[in-house]
Amino acid sequence: MIHPFGDATGTPDITVTEDVRTYIKDRGCDFRVCTSCGGPILLPTTIKRPKSTDISIPVGDYTLYISRYQVKWIQTINMQMIPRYFGQGSFDEY
Repeated sequence: MIHPFGDATGTPDITVTEDVRTYIKDRGCDFRVCTSCGGPILLPTTIKRPKSTDISIPVGDYTLYISRYQVKWIQTINMQMIPRYFGQGSFDEY
């Protein structure tokens, strides 16, 4: 079967930077990389719930979910994916 958005059943080779891992652990909840008008965005699952088609990556005691629409385009999850109002400081820091 052809998957139009990539093979969401495999394990992608995606790097989660250490500062994002720390950010997730400090906030104490699961996160999801989803699609926004400005590109991929990292949100808590309390705001954007994971879908059954998402890829999951363990981050300590928490899980990072990645939308199947984003998984074939993403190689690294970094702090630039966190909206300014969730992060600390400005994007210039990252």
